[in-house]
Amino acid sequence: MTVPGTLPDALPRRPRVVAIVPALDEQAAVARLLPEFPRDVVAEVIVVDNGSRDATAAVARQGGARVVSEPRRGYGRACRAGLRAARGADVVVYLDGDYSDDPAQIPRLLAPLLRGEADLVVGTRDQGAALPAHQRAGNALAMGLLRLLFGVRLADPGSFRAARREVLLALGLAHPTYGWPVEMLVKAARSGYRILGVPVPSRPRWGGRSKVGGTLRGSILAGWHMIAIILKYAAGRPLGRRPGSRPQGRAAPAA
Repeated sequence: MTVPGTLPDALPRRPRVVAIVPALDEQAAVARLLPEFPRDVVAEVIVVDNGSRDATAAVARQGGARVVSEPRRGYGRACRAGLRAARGADVVVYLDGDYSDDPAQIPRLLAPLLRGEADLVVGTRDQGAALPAHQRAGNALAMGLLRLLFGVRLADPGSFRAARREVLLALGLAHPTYGWPVEMLVKAARSGYRILGVPVPSRPRWGGRSKVGGTLRGSILAGWHMIAIILKYAAGRPLGRRPGSRPQGRAAPAA
């Protein structure tokens, strides 16, 4: 297994890519999302049912996904359960289960990994496209702190991500809820892994209201967790940089 600060071996020419979709009460969105995955690129889709009260799990199975149950609520718990379940994957891709992330963009996120230019690729959204003002403000604050304290230059802490599975396992990600995405960025930066932003289109969620941006309370909670994680690790001793690592977070040009 890769340990923080070490260089992973080159990816296979045709890596096994597994998509992980955390989902809570998203049966309509999941039904619409699953047929859109490029199956010539993605070997398997794992839907992590995070204690849904609707038919999310049944719809996911009908759509050809493997369903992993994580009944303990929490976005980070669901992401971690999917990562553990993706055994045999060279690369994992995270997408939200609300339809806002477009699976057609997966090859764009994979390209820097395959070229050996990045260890973690983040799909950065157009902040004005589908996010409410209070969520944009919280994201801007978190991204400013990441840039100032860790040198991570990303326009957005997007949840649409591609990374080598062994790298994520080595980081020991543990935050149970909204802090998971920022914990990933902070630990990857402190370990010297290369983080790259790739602009991707964002589309409206399918049905219902966002659990984060849909309410002021959800946005405040998410923002509090993100900022707390950034400050917690900023106060700690760096884990060490990988020799020859590149600056963090340079955005790839849009296609």
